[in-house]
Amino acid sequence: MSRIGPTLDALRAQGRTALIPYITVGDPFADATPQIMHGLVAGGADIIELGVPFSDPMADGPVIQKASERALARGIGMAQVFDAVRAFRGADARTPIVLMGYANPIERYDQRHGAGAFVAAAAQAGVDGVLVVDYPPEECEAFAAALRANGLDPIFLLAPTSTEARMRDVGRLASGYVYYVSLKGVTGAGHLDTAGVAEAVPRIRRHVRVPVGVGFGIRDAQSACAVARVADAVVIGTRLVQILEAQPRDNVVEAGRVFMAGIRSALDAMNPGATT
Repeated sequence: MSRIGPTLDALRAQGRTALIPYITVGDPFADATPQIMHGLVAGGADIIELGVPFSDPMADGPVIQKASERALARGIGMAQVFDAVRAFRGADARTPIVLMGYANPIERYDQRHGAGAFVAAAAQAGVDGVLVVDYPPEECEAFAAALRANGLDPIFLLAPTSTEARMRDVGRLASGYVYYVSLKGVTGAGHLDTAGVAEAVPRIRRHVRVPVGVGFGIRDAQSACAVARVADAVVIGTRLVQILEAQPRDNVVEAGRVFMAGIRSALDAMNPGATT
């Protein structure tokens, strides 16, 4: 069973917003991902999104594109992604993990290892959910069913351009949470439109029964708190990747922890009556 639903349910009962950081596996150091993940959890992360390196990450801006390029240059592929998850699970059986990436590496893995191999390997490693940027709901019903049959959540993106029909399609298939892209553009681009988010989230909730997370454009405590006023979760990627990229090996874990702790503290301060 996926850890995502129970985690988000518990946070809601406590009056808290979920904090979801994104990092690229193998960046900025090939062997540091599990330790960075532990640092993020120590800083207050509730769920971790792991980016699967890919040569053509079309939804990502320059920062995450370069993180993928660096990871690929170090030989990080799907096998190493699963290794990182297993290593993390050796000391943390509680924190949900979501793999976020693109169809090509998943389909290539199945071509090499057999039909259904990716889903089986993800479940065995300890993954809880999978978000495939270029798998729209109408093209991946079988994939979503396979994930659910193995205890994993299929997670989908929604955007400012999503129609009511698309929201209904996502609501029919999604579990865990849905990820609302707060701006028209790639990761790290543009200015967070908090008014647009405040208008979009209630509209999404009319069609989607699972919690709504919001990402793209969240860079600091101020923007995280603005989103947390209407969303169930905030997702932070580009700024975290930038911070980690600038660190020496011996400080990268602590830098991630400190950044998360600042965001977590600000989110919790919004609701002084929240329990932990």
